[in-house]
Amino acid sequence: MNERRLNGEGIIRSDLPWVLTQRRFVLRARKNDRCLLCCAPEVNEAGLCDNCYCQLPADELALAEKWMSGVGP
Repeated sequence: MNERRLNGEGIIRSDLPWVLTQRRFVLRARKNDRCLLCCAPEVNEAGLCDNCYCQLPADELALAEKWMSGVGP
C-alpha cells in the first residue's frame, strides 16, 4: 500500500514525527517557505502551513510546539 502524500514533493505523512526531530528538514522547509506536508507557502517555525499545523494529532503537535517555542527538536 502506498503512503499518502498531500503533494508529490511533500514528505510521507507517516514520516512527520521523525522529520520534526530532524533540524535539517525543518530548516529547509522554512528557508524555502514550503510546508513539509503539502508544500504550501507561508510556513511557521515548525515548517508547516497553518492548515497542516491545525490538523496535527496531540503527539505530533507536541513535537511541532517545540519548534514554535524556539526549542527545536
